[in-house]
Amino acid sequence: MIDADFFIKNKNILVVGAGRSGMAALRLLEAQGCQLAISDGGPLAKLSQGDQQWLEDHKVFQEFGGHDLKTFLCAQGIVVSPGVPLDMPELVAATDKNIPVIGELELGALFTDIDIIAVTGTNGKTTVTTMIGELLQAAGRKVFVGGNIGTPLCDFVVSAAPADVLVLEVSSFQLDTAYSFHPHVAVLLNISPDHLDRYASYEAYAESKMRIFRRQKRDDLAVINGDDPLIKKRLAEIPSTIREFGRKKSSQAHLIGSKAMIQFPQQAVEEYALPEVLSSYPNSDNCLAAIMAVRLMGCPSEAIVKGLAGFKPLEHRLTHVATINDVVYIDDSKATNIGALQSALTGMKNPVHLIAGGRDKGGDYGLISKEIKTKVKTLIVIGEAADKMAAAYGDLVEIVRASSMDEAVRQAARMAQPGEVVLLSPACASFDMFSGYAERGRVFQHAVAALKAGKGGCASSCGVKPPLQKAV
Repeated sequence: MIDADFFIKNKNILVVGAGRSGMAALRLLEAQGCQLAISDGGPLAKLSQGDQQWLEDHKVFQEFGGHDLKTFLCAQGIVVSPGVPLDMPELVAATDKNIPVIGELELGALFTDIDIIAVTGTNGKTTVTTMIGELLQAAGRKVFVGGNIGTPLCDFVVSAAPADVLVLEVSSFQLDTAYSFHPHVAVLLNISPDHLDRYASYEAYAESKMRIFRRQKRDDLAVINGDDPLIKKRLAEIPSTIREFGRKKSSQAHLIGSKAMIQFPQQAVEEYALPEVLSSYPNSDNCLAAIMAVRLMGCPSEAIVKGLAGFKPLEHRLTHVATINDVVYIDDSKATNIGALQSALTGMKNPVHLIAGGRDKGGDYGLISKEIKTKVKTLIVIGEAADKMAAAYGDLVEIVRASSMDEAVRQAARMAQPGEVVLLSPACASFDMFSGYAERGRVFQHAVAALKAGKGGCASSCGVKPPLQKAV
């Protein structure tokens, strides 16, 4: 384990990966007077002109389009971006030579002593991170919200902006390279199968998530999902003081109807009425986690009420798009794994025509067979995972294939009856057909808008040029 002094004494530092996190790491390291190198397997052209100019201005040694082992072995320390696979041969060789390898999150944390609230989990972390930030801001706190969303931690450190608390979304990839990272409040929302194309097993993925608690002390706080069986099995691994949220009344944060009930030891129960837009699952559980976290940081109850009233759910997360002929269209494009789809279906009260598929992430679709059988009336499959999904669910539900999002929306609209739901909740990554989940959600919304306008669901006919899409 290394500390901030390492980067003051050891100047030859390599950053691997020139994305948002990698560039942020370079800026922090440059502020420490380090001699810098960057190595990225992609082309230099993928960087913005501004980033390219920064590399030139600061005389950063540049290696694009591949990795040279000598570049790695000449470094005194290496900082990796979250998306870089840790079994990359050059990194393994550097580790074998005892060259320290850490991540951007760890680097940023070494250079700040501000209290940290860190949020992780397979699903819901962006919503909960954002909500925690807004609740604290309603209390007049100076808050930085970032990490795996928005601004990387290293960029915040370089900015030297004032803050009372740092609220960070942290991913499993970031936690894999965070060794001394020490949040005062660590929130673990859930663990369900994800990223099994990167991790050797579900257990390995769970182990990564549990790292959020690794450096906590007894007087730190762990906010955990008391309904999650895998988390409950591993409570003994958590060294800090545990507070649970969940649907059981035994949890310190639980629901009664649409009210969040918070119970601290030897204190009166606190009640918070959830706004209608946040009152159904999974947003209700997200509220429980966020309220518990901010109360543990001393946020007053009146600020929580104010913050909840003003909170707007994030886009592409069970977003109501339109109601057409009494059929509700919902965009849940951010549901990029099986657990997220399971959460979406759990909250559905009416029959669902589900649009799902994309780039498979190695999960077991059979884990949610029950929800598919009981909640889904028709499954419209798209993208590279279409065959795998059809094979998993073909005996449970009617399967329809579509070669584009426009076609999927048209198919769903033809089959949906009044009172039913058309839900985009893919359970897959988007990169086979789109640049990301946000673009996938926008294309769905455009198709629905065209349908509402009576134009047959074709995105191009409502004045929006759709992105190029691969055929299934």
